[in-house]
Amino acid sequence: MSYETFYEDYGYPMKDMKLQKLKEFLFNEQLDYDEGIEFTVNLCDSKGNIAATGSLEGNVLKCIAVSNSYVGEGLSAKIVTALISQGISNGHSHLFLFTKTENINIFKDLGFYLIAETDSAALMENKNDGISEYVNSLKSSDATNMSDVGAIVLNCNPFTNGHLYLIETAAKRCDLLHLFVVSEDKSIFPAKIRYELVKNGVKHLENVVVHSTSDYLISSATFPTYFIKEKYKAEEINCILDLTIFCDYFAEVLKIKKRFVGNEPYDKVTASYNIQMKKFLGERGIEVIEIQRYEEDNLPVSASRVRKLIADGNYEQIKKMVPEVTYNYLISEDGLKIAEKLRSYND
Repeated sequence: MSYETFYEDYGYPMKDMKLQKLKEFLFNEQLDYDEGIEFTVNLCDSKGNIAATGSLEGNVLKCIAVSNSYVGEGLSAKIVTALISQGISNGHSHLFLFTKTENINIFKDLGFYLIAETDSAALMENKNDGISEYVNSLKSSDATNMSDVGAIVLNCNPFTNGHLYLIETAAKRCDLLHLFVVSEDKSIFPAKIRYELVKNGVKHLENVVVHSTSDYLISSATFPTYFIKEKYKAEEINCILDLTIFCDYFAEVLKIKKRFVGNEPYDKVTASYNIQMKKFLGERGIEVIEIQRYEEDNLPVSASRVRKLIADGNYEQIKKMVPEVTYNYLISEDGLKIAEKLRSYND
């Protein structure tokens, strides 16, 4: 054990030369810097060299590494403690981390609990049984005797007639349909708005119940790749981890036997995800049912197509492609602000 004294260096996030130095340190530890980082803490030795580092994005800890020269010095604990403190200061008491599978025990010793793991990645949280508590809170006493239960996971950015058609079609094919609206706020339409549009848009369907995904059902936007060497495998790793969580918790507790998806003629990533979903869930007794996409003017209705029309200001065409609840939001003051934002992206 060395008797080196370390000092803390903070970045919100790191910039310029400090950022370059951090990237070099991570590269030497076989990690990449994740561009979404909002806060970093480095522990530096007396010469100013980074001995350990860790970062935070929202409520997710990431890019945690300790130099081989200082393994066994307790630096991981200091880094994690600093990140938890910052997370709490930012209003996040419930924290998560993605890590390599071989690091699970390290983070268990630091107060994190395993949610799920694959051969390549693991998701952990700092709340014991947090995911079990959340999924159990979604159970309905009315569903106790229902044997034909389905699910759809949607982002709805925004909620379109394509989404509504998928939901209405699926609802006819099961006794109870769980809709999970992605909770992360990395879409142009805020999570709260997307959830409310879906909830209000399906009120006429008595066997449909709407939930948020909370932090548990993962999207490609939240899944980090900084610890994955072969980047081309990232989507597959993300998919398998997400589906493992869906099977082990959501499907198990809610007795889900069917998962409905729209077919995907254009987006290769989504099409590949659907193929993997059919294989993975099928092997676990969950049927994946692919439903033909709803069309308007002989083209599939998609959220991306609606966003393009919003940016172009073509509200006459939009009105044909979205439910009334969505259209009313789009022409509201808040909806028009989103339109301005979309136009600025296209300029």
